[in-house]
Amino acid sequence: MKTTRPLAYASYGLLGLPLAMAALPVYVQIPAYYSGQLGLALGLTGWVLFLARLVDTLQDPLLGRWIDRLNDKITAWFWSAALILAVAFLGLWLPPVSSSNTMYLSLWLAVMLVAAYTAHSMLNIAYLTWGARIDAKAANHDQGLLGAAAWREGAGLFGVILASVIPSWIMSRPASTLSNNLLNYSLGFAAVLLIAVWVLLRFAPKWQRTKNTETVPSWRATWALMKAHQGFRQLLPPYFLNAISVAIPSTLALFFINDRLQAPSYAGAFLASYFIAAAIGLPLWVTAAKKIGVLCAWRWGMVLAILAFCSAATLGAGDIIAYLIVCIAAGLALGADLALPPVLLAKLIRQDSSPASYFGVWTLLGKLALALSGLALPALAALDYQPGSPAGPELAWVYAGVPCAFKLIAFLLLTRIKTEPAGVSS
Repeated sequence: MKTTRPLAYASYGLLGLPLAMAALPVYVQIPAYYSGQLGLALGLTGWVLFLARLVDTLQDPLLGRWIDRLNDKITAWFWSAALILAVAFLGLWLPPVSSSNTMYLSLWLAVMLVAAYTAHSMLNIAYLTWGARIDAKAANHDQGLLGAAAWREGAGLFGVILASVIPSWIMSRPASTLSNNLLNYSLGFAAVLLIAVWVLLRFAPKWQRTKNTETVPSWRATWALMKAHQGFRQLLPPYFLNAISVAIPSTLALFFINDRLQAPSYAGAFLASYFIAAAIGLPLWVTAAKKIGVLCAWRWGMVLAILAFCSAATLGAGDIIAYLIVCIAAGLALGADLALPPVLLAKLIRQDSSPASYFGVWTLLGKLALALSGLALPALAALDYQPGSPAGPELAWVYAGVPCAFKLIAFLLLTRIKTEPAGVSS
Protein backbone atom coordinates (compact mmCIF):
# COMPACT_ATOMS: atom_id res chain seq x y z
CA MET A 1 0.00 0.00 0.00
CA LYS A 2 1.41 3.37 -0.99
CA THR A 3 2.37 5.62 1.94
CA THR A 4 1.52 9.31 1.90
CA ARG A 5 4.63 11.47 1.88
CA PRO A 6 5.23 14.05 4.65
CA LEU A 7 5.26 16.80 2.01
CA ALA A 8 1.68 15.88 1.11
CA TYR A 9 0.63 16.19 4.75
CA ALA A 10 2.36 19.58 4.91
CA SER A 11 0.55 20.69 1.75
CA TYR A 12 -2.71 19.70 3.38
CA GLY A 13 -1.86 21.44 6.65
CA LEU A 14 -0.88 24.80 5.14
CA LEU A 15 -4.50 25.98 4.81
CA GLY A 16 -4.76 25.82 8.59
CA LEU A 17 -2.61 28.98 8.73
CA PRO A 18 -4.95 31.48 7.00
CA LEU A 19 -8.04 29.82 8.50
CA ALA A 20 -6.61 30.45 11.96
CA MET A 21 -5.61 33.99 11.00
CA ALA A 22 -9.23 34.67 10.11
CA ALA A 23 -10.59 33.01 13.24
CA LEU A 24 -8.47 34.89 15.79
CA PRO A 25 -9.37 38.47 14.75
CA VAL A 26 -13.06 37.60 14.49
CA TYR A 27 -13.20 35.90 17.88
CA VAL A 28 -10.64 37.90 19.86
CA GLN A 29 -9.72 41.22 18.26
CA ILE A 30 -12.82 42.42 16.39
CA PRO A 31 -14.93 42.88 19.58
CA ALA A 32 -12.21 45.00 21.19
CA TYR A 33 -11.56 46.83 17.90
CA TYR A 34 -15.18 47.84 17.36
CA SER A 35 -15.92 48.75 20.98
CA GLY A 36 -12.54 50.31 21.79
CA GLN A 37 -11.29 51.83 18.52
CA LEU A 38 -14.53 52.50 16.64
CA GLY A 39 -16.69 53.39 19.63
CA LEU A 40 -19.48 50.81 19.26
CA ALA A 41 -21.22 50.21 22.60
CA LEU A 42 -20.00 47.09 24.42
CA GLY A 43 -23.46 45.61 24.92
CA LEU A 44 -24.46 46.23 21.29
CA THR A 45 -21.19 44.68 20.08
CA GLY A 46 -21.89 41.60 22.15
CA TRP A 47 -25.43 41.17 20.80
CA VAL A 48 -24.25 41.59 17.19
CA LEU A 49 -21.60 38.94 17.80
CA PHE A 50 -24.14 36.60 19.36
CA LEU A 51 -26.72 36.94 16.56
CA ALA A 52 -24.14 36.65 13.76
CA ARG A 53 -22.60 33.59 15.38
CA LEU A 54 -26.06 32.08 15.85
CA VAL A 55 -26.73 32.40 12.10
CA ASP A 56 -23.37 30.77 11.47
CA THR A 57 -24.19 27.97 13.90
CA LEU A 58 -27.46 27.02 12.20
CA GLN A 59 -25.98 26.75 8.71
CA ASP A 60 -23.13 24.35 9.47
CA PRO A 61 -25.09 21.05 9.26
CA LEU A 62 -26.54 22.18 5.91
CA LEU A 63 -23.07 22.99 4.63
CA GLY A 64 -21.90 19.59 5.79
CA ARG A 65 -24.64 17.86 3.82
CA TRP A 66 -23.77 19.93 0.76
CA ILE A 67 -20.08 19.05 1.03
CA ASP A 68 -20.88 15.34 1.21
CA ARG A 69 -22.32 15.64 -2.31
CA LEU A 70 -19.56 17.74 -3.89
CA ASN A 71 -17.11 15.20 -5.35
CA ASP A 72 -15.73 16.82 -8.55
CA LYS A 73 -16.97 20.29 -7.57
CA ILE A 74 -14.62 20.56 -4.61
CA THR A 75 -12.20 22.88 -6.47
CA ALA A 76 -14.87 25.49 -7.20
CA TRP A 77 -16.09 25.20 -3.61
CA PHE A 78 -12.68 26.04 -2.13
CA TRP A 79 -11.96 28.92 -4.50
CA SER A 80 -15.35 30.59 -4.06
CA ALA A 81 -15.23 30.29 -0.27
CA ALA A 82 -11.68 31.67 -0.18
CA LEU A 83 -12.64 34.75 -2.23
CA ILE A 84 -15.63 35.48 0.01
CA LEU A 85 -13.50 35.15 3.14
CA ALA A 86 -10.79 37.45 1.77
CA VAL A 87 -13.33 40.19 0.99
CA ALA A 88 -15.12 39.84 4.35
CA PHE A 89 -11.81 39.97 6.23
CA LEU A 90 -11.00 43.28 4.55
CA GLY A 91 -14.49 44.59 5.26
CA LEU A 92 -14.25 43.78 8.97
CA TRP A 93 -11.08 45.79 9.44
CA LEU A 94 -11.99 48.70 7.18
CA PRO A 95 -15.71 49.47 7.47
CA PRO A 96 -16.75 52.23 5.00
CA VAL A 97 -19.07 53.59 7.70
CA SER A 98 -18.52 56.48 10.08
CA SER A 99 -17.98 55.42 13.68
CA SER A 100 -20.46 58.11 14.70
CA ASN A 101 -23.28 56.28 12.92
CA THR A 102 -23.92 53.48 15.40
CA MET A 103 -26.80 51.85 13.55
CA TYR A 104 -24.99 51.50 10.21
CA LEU A 105 -21.72 50.49 11.86
CA SER A 106 -23.44 47.68 13.79
CA LEU A 107 -25.27 46.61 10.62
CA TRP A 108 -22.01 46.55 8.65
CA LEU A 109 -20.38 44.50 11.41
CA ALA A 110 -23.27 42.01 11.34
CA VAL A 111 -23.15 41.57 7.55
CA MET A 112 -19.37 41.17 7.42
CA LEU A 113 -19.43 38.74 10.34
CA VAL A 114 -22.05 36.56 8.64
CA ALA A 115 -20.07 36.62 5.37
CA ALA A 116 -16.80 35.78 7.16
CA TYR A 117 -18.39 33.05 9.26
CA THR A 118 -20.11 31.48 6.24
CA ALA A 119 -16.98 31.44 4.10
CA HIS A 120 -14.87 30.18 6.99
CA SER A 121 -17.36 27.35 7.62
CA MET A 122 -17.42 26.43 3.93
CA LEU A 123 -13.66 26.07 3.99
CA ASN A 124 -13.26 24.56 7.44
CA ILE A 125 -15.88 21.80 7.20
CA ALA A 126 -14.60 20.71 3.79
CA TYR A 127 -11.03 20.94 5.09
CA LEU A 128 -11.74 18.76 8.15
CA THR A 129 -13.61 16.28 5.97
CA TRP A 130 -10.63 16.12 3.62
CA GLY A 131 -8.36 15.37 6.60
CA ALA A 132 -10.67 12.65 7.92
CA ARG A 133 -10.47 10.84 4.56
CA ILE A 134 -6.67 10.91 4.24
CA ASP A 135 -5.24 7.39 3.88
CA ALA A 136 -8.74 6.07 4.54
CA LYS A 137 -7.95 2.71 2.91
CA ALA A 138 -4.36 2.43 4.06
CA ALA A 139 -3.04 0.28 6.86
CA ASN A 140 -1.53 3.39 8.51
CA HIS A 141 -4.84 5.29 8.59
CA ASP A 142 -4.46 6.17 12.30
CA GLN A 143 -1.01 7.66 11.75
CA GLY A 144 -2.39 9.55 8.75
CA LEU A 145 -5.09 11.14 10.92
CA LEU A 146 -2.60 12.24 13.55
CA GLY A 147 -0.10 13.40 10.92
CA ALA A 148 -2.69 15.48 9.09
CA ALA A 149 -3.98 16.92 12.37
CA ALA A 150 -0.47 17.82 13.51
CA TRP A 151 0.34 19.70 10.30
CA ARG A 152 -3.08 21.39 10.22
CA GLU A 153 -3.01 22.57 13.83
CA GLY A 154 0.70 23.42 13.72
CA ALA A 155 0.16 25.69 10.73
CA GLY A 156 -2.93 27.07 12.46
CA LEU A 157 -0.95 27.97 15.55
CA PHE A 158 1.61 29.80 13.43
CA GLY A 159 -1.32 31.64 11.86
CA VAL A 160 -2.73 32.75 15.19
CA ILE A 161 0.70 33.93 16.29
CA LEU A 162 0.83 36.15 13.22
CA ALA A 163 -2.75 37.29 13.78
CA SER A 164 -2.05 38.13 17.42
CA VAL A 165 1.20 40.04 16.89
CA ILE A 166 0.51 41.97 13.67
CA PRO A 167 -2.81 43.67 14.60
CA SER A 168 -1.46 44.48 18.09
CA TRP A 169 1.52 46.17 16.44
CA ILE A 170 -0.78 48.01 14.02
CA MET A 171 -2.95 49.30 16.89
CA SER A 172 0.15 50.62 18.67
CA ARG A 173 1.17 52.74 15.68
CA PRO A 174 0.03 56.34 15.12
CA ALA A 175 -3.66 56.66 14.27
CA SER A 176 -2.83 58.25 10.91
CA THR A 177 -1.25 54.98 9.72
CA LEU A 178 -4.07 52.71 10.92
CA SER A 179 -6.10 52.42 7.70
CA ASN A 180 -3.09 51.89 5.44
CA ASN A 181 -1.58 49.25 7.73
CA LEU A 182 -4.89 47.40 8.06
CA LEU A 183 -5.27 47.44 4.27
CA ASN A 184 -1.81 45.92 3.80
CA TYR A 185 -2.55 43.33 6.47
CA SER A 186 -5.82 42.34 4.80
CA LEU A 187 -4.22 42.07 1.37
CA GLY A 188 -1.41 39.98 2.83
CA PHE A 189 -3.96 37.67 4.40
CA ALA A 190 -5.77 37.29 1.06
CA ALA A 191 -2.50 36.34 -0.67
CA VAL A 192 -1.65 33.70 1.95
CA LEU A 193 -5.19 32.27 1.80
CA LEU A 194 -5.24 31.92 -1.98
CA ILE A 195 -1.75 30.38 -2.07
CA ALA A 196 -2.74 27.87 0.62
CA VAL A 197 -5.85 26.83 -1.32
CA TRP A 198 -3.77 26.37 -4.47
CA VAL A 199 -1.21 24.23 -2.60
CA LEU A 200 -3.99 22.12 -1.05
CA LEU A 201 -5.65 21.43 -4.39
CA ARG A 202 -2.37 20.82 -6.20
CA PHE A 203 -0.09 18.90 -3.80
CA ALA A 204 -2.11 17.48 -0.88
CA PRO A 205 -3.42 13.88 -0.81
CA LYS A 206 -6.34 13.84 -3.19
CA TRP A 207 -9.88 14.51 -2.08
CA GLN A 208 -11.49 11.10 -1.60
CA ARG A 209 -14.66 10.90 -3.65
CA THR A 210 -17.73 9.14 -2.37
CA LYS A 211 -18.57 6.17 -4.57
CA ASN A 212 -21.84 7.70 -5.68
CA THR A 213 -23.46 10.90 -4.49
CA GLU A 214 -26.83 9.23 -4.98
CA THR A 215 -25.90 6.80 -2.18
CA VAL A 216 -25.43 9.64 0.31
CA PRO A 217 -28.31 9.11 2.76
CA SER A 218 -31.02 11.70 3.24
CA TRP A 219 -30.68 14.25 6.02
CA ARG A 220 -33.30 12.39 8.07
CA ALA A 221 -31.44 9.09 7.62
CA THR A 222 -28.10 10.70 8.45
CA TRP A 223 -29.57 12.36 11.54
CA ALA A 224 -31.02 9.01 12.69
CA LEU A 225 -27.62 7.41 12.12
CA MET A 226 -25.87 10.07 14.21
CA LYS A 227 -28.44 9.78 17.01
CA ALA A 228 -27.91 6.01 17.10
CA HIS A 229 -24.12 6.42 17.25
CA GLN A 230 -23.37 6.03 20.97
CA GLY A 231 -19.74 7.12 20.75
CA PHE A 232 -20.70 10.25 18.81
CA ARG A 233 -23.41 11.11 21.34
CA GLN A 234 -21.03 10.64 24.26
CA LEU A 235 -18.38 12.86 22.73
CA LEU A 236 -20.61 15.85 21.90
CA PRO A 237 -21.46 17.16 25.44
CA PRO A 238 -17.85 17.35 26.71
CA TYR A 239 -16.72 18.79 23.38
CA PHE A 240 -19.40 21.51 23.55
CA LEU A 241 -18.71 22.46 27.18
CA ASN A 242 -14.98 22.47 26.53
CA ALA A 243 -15.53 24.72 23.50
CA ILE A 244 -17.39 27.21 25.73
CA SER A 245 -14.49 27.14 28.18
CA VAL A 246 -12.14 28.15 25.34
CA ALA A 247 -14.49 30.64 23.66
CA ILE A 248 -15.14 32.88 26.69
CA PRO A 249 -11.46 33.70 27.37
CA SER A 250 -10.92 34.20 23.63
CA THR A 251 -13.69 36.81 23.53
CA LEU A 252 -12.53 38.59 26.70
CA ALA A 253 -8.73 38.25 26.47
CA LEU A 254 -7.96 41.77 25.26
CA PHE A 255 -10.45 43.32 27.68
CA PHE A 256 -8.78 41.42 30.53
CA ILE A 257 -5.28 42.44 29.46
CA ASN A 258 -6.19 46.08 28.87
CA ASP A 259 -8.49 46.79 31.80
CA ARG A 260 -7.86 44.16 34.50
CA LEU A 261 -4.09 43.81 34.18
CA GLN A 262 -3.85 47.37 32.80
CA ALA A 263 -1.08 46.24 30.47
CA PRO A 264 -2.26 46.99 26.90
CA SER A 265 1.31 47.34 25.64
CA TYR A 266 1.91 43.68 26.49
CA ALA A 267 -1.16 42.37 24.62
CA GLY A 268 0.77 41.14 21.60
CA ALA A 269 3.40 39.46 23.77
CA PHE A 270 0.77 37.72 25.89
CA LEU A 271 -1.15 36.40 22.89
CA ALA A 272 2.03 35.37 21.11
CA SER A 273 3.32 33.49 24.17
CA TYR A 274 -0.02 31.70 24.47
CA PHE A 275 -0.01 30.47 20.90
CA ILE A 276 3.74 29.76 20.77
CA ALA A 277 3.28 27.56 23.83
CA ALA A 278 0.41 25.82 22.05
CA ALA A 279 2.64 25.26 19.02
CA ILE A 280 5.31 23.75 21.26
CA GLY A 281 2.76 21.63 23.08
CA LEU A 282 1.03 20.34 19.96
CA PRO A 283 3.60 17.67 18.99
CA LEU A 284 3.92 16.71 22.65
CA TRP A 285 0.18 16.00 22.88
CA VAL A 286 0.27 14.06 19.61
CA THR A 287 3.13 11.97 20.97
CA ALA A 288 1.30 11.46 24.25
CA ALA A 289 -1.84 10.41 22.37
CA LYS A 290 0.13 7.72 20.54
CA LYS A 291 1.40 6.34 23.86
CA ILE A 292 -1.51 6.70 26.31
CA GLY A 293 -4.48 7.17 23.98
CA VAL A 294 -6.23 10.25 22.68
CA LEU A 295 -8.90 10.37 25.40
CA CYS A 296 -6.39 10.16 28.23
CA ALA A 297 -4.14 12.80 26.68
CA TRP A 298 -7.08 15.17 26.21
CA ARG A 299 -8.08 14.74 29.86
CA TRP A 300 -4.60 15.70 31.00
CA GLY A 301 -4.76 18.78 28.78
CA MET A 302 -8.01 19.78 30.49
CA VAL A 303 -6.41 19.44 33.93
CA LEU A 304 -3.57 21.76 32.91
CA ALA A 305 -6.04 24.32 31.51
CA ILE A 306 -8.13 24.30 34.70
CA LEU A 307 -5.07 24.94 36.85
CA ALA A 308 -3.97 27.80 34.58
CA PHE A 309 -7.29 29.62 34.44
CA CYS A 310 -8.03 29.17 38.15
CA SER A 311 -4.79 31.08 38.71
CA ALA A 312 -5.79 33.76 36.21
CA ALA A 313 -9.01 34.47 38.12
CA THR A 314 -6.96 35.79 41.05
CA LEU A 315 -4.84 38.26 39.04
CA GLY A 316 -5.12 42.04 39.05
CA ALA A 317 -3.34 45.18 37.89
CA GLY A 318 0.36 44.75 37.29
CA ASP A 319 0.47 40.95 37.53
CA ILE A 320 2.38 40.72 34.26
CA ILE A 321 4.80 37.90 35.05
CA ALA A 322 2.10 35.78 36.68
CA TYR A 323 -0.17 36.22 33.66
CA LEU A 324 2.67 35.36 31.30
CA ILE A 325 3.04 32.04 33.16
CA VAL A 326 -0.72 31.51 32.86
CA CYS A 327 -0.52 32.16 29.10
CA ILE A 328 2.25 29.61 28.68
CA ALA A 329 0.45 26.93 30.73
CA ALA A 330 -2.91 27.56 29.06
CA GLY A 331 -1.23 27.60 25.66
CA LEU A 332 0.33 24.21 26.27
CA ALA A 333 -3.12 22.90 27.20
CA LEU A 334 -4.62 24.44 24.07
CA GLY A 335 -2.55 22.08 21.92
CA ALA A 336 -4.60 19.18 23.25
CA ASP A 337 -7.90 20.95 22.55
CA LEU A 338 -6.85 21.67 18.98
CA ALA A 339 -5.35 18.38 17.85
CA LEU A 340 -7.10 15.60 19.74
CA PRO A 341 -10.91 16.05 19.53
CA PRO A 342 -11.03 16.00 15.69
CA VAL A 343 -8.98 12.79 15.72
CA LEU A 344 -11.46 11.19 18.11
CA LEU A 345 -14.34 12.20 15.85
CA ALA A 346 -12.62 11.03 12.67
CA LYS A 347 -12.09 7.58 14.18
CA LEU A 348 -15.74 7.36 15.23
CA ILE A 349 -16.99 7.98 11.71
CA ARG A 350 -17.30 5.05 9.35
CA GLN A 351 -16.03 5.80 5.88
CA ASP A 352 -19.49 5.33 4.34
CA SER A 353 -21.30 7.55 6.83
CA SER A 354 -21.25 11.01 5.22
CA PRO A 355 -18.37 12.39 7.31
CA ALA A 356 -19.03 16.04 6.41
CA SER A 357 -22.48 15.76 8.00
CA TYR A 358 -20.86 14.70 11.25
CA PHE A 359 -18.35 17.54 11.02
CA GLY A 360 -21.24 19.91 10.29
CA VAL A 361 -22.84 19.04 13.63
CA TRP A 362 -19.40 19.13 15.26
CA THR A 363 -18.65 22.64 14.03
CA LEU A 364 -22.23 23.69 14.85
CA LEU A 365 -21.52 23.04 18.52
CA GLY A 366 -18.22 24.90 18.31
CA LYS A 367 -19.94 27.89 16.72
CA LEU A 368 -22.80 27.75 19.24
CA ALA A 369 -20.18 27.92 22.00
CA LEU A 370 -18.71 31.01 20.35
CA ALA A 371 -22.16 32.56 20.01
CA LEU A 372 -22.88 32.04 23.70
CA SER A 373 -19.50 33.50 24.62
CA GLY A 374 -20.55 36.75 22.94
CA LEU A 375 -23.18 37.15 25.66
CA ALA A 376 -20.34 37.67 28.13
CA LEU A 377 -20.06 41.25 26.83
CA PRO A 378 -23.61 42.40 27.64
CA ALA A 379 -23.31 40.47 30.93
CA LEU A 380 -20.23 42.49 31.83
CA ALA A 381 -21.98 45.68 30.72
CA ALA A 382 -24.80 44.81 33.14
CA LEU A 383 -22.14 44.50 35.86
CA ASP A 384 -21.08 48.11 35.07
CA TYR A 385 -17.84 47.20 33.34
CA GLN A 386 -16.80 49.80 30.74
CA PRO A 387 -13.98 49.17 28.20
CA GLY A 388 -11.08 51.51 28.75
CA SER A 389 -11.67 51.80 32.49
CA PRO A 390 -9.96 49.80 35.26
CA ALA A 391 -11.94 46.59 35.76
CA GLY A 392 -12.90 44.97 39.04
CA PRO A 393 -12.86 41.28 39.94
CA GLU A 394 -16.04 40.67 37.94
CA LEU A 395 -14.03 40.72 34.71
CA ALA A 396 -11.47 38.30 36.14
CA TRP A 397 -14.12 35.81 37.21
CA VAL A 398 -16.08 35.96 33.96
CA TYR A 399 -12.85 35.70 31.95
CA ALA A 400 -11.30 32.83 33.93
CA GLY A 401 -13.59 31.51 36.68
CA VAL A 402 -16.60 30.70 34.50
CA PRO A 403 -14.49 28.86 31.88
CA CYS A 404 -12.94 26.75 34.66
CA ALA A 405 -16.40 25.59 35.69
CA PHE A 406 -17.28 24.58 32.12
CA LYS A 407 -13.92 22.86 31.65
CA LEU A 408 -14.35 20.89 34.88
CA ILE A 409 -17.79 19.62 33.85
CA ALA A 410 -16.39 18.65 30.43
CA PHE A 411 -13.57 16.76 32.13
CA LEU A 412 -16.00 14.84 34.35
CA LEU A 413 -18.15 13.91 31.36
CA LEU A 414 -15.09 12.80 29.41
CA THR A 415 -14.00 10.50 32.23
CA ARG A 416 -17.31 8.63 31.83
CA ILE A 417 -16.20 7.53 28.37
CA LYS A 418 -14.34 4.35 29.29
CA THR A 419 -13.07 3.40 25.87
CA GLU A 420 -12.02 5.23 22.75
CA PRO A 421 -12.46 4.32 19.09
CA ALA A 422 -10.43 1.30 18.10
CA GLY A 423 -7.08 2.17 16.57
CA VAL A 424 -6.81 5.75 17.88
CA SER A 425 -3.99 4.94 20.21
CA SER A 426 -0.97 3.03 19.13
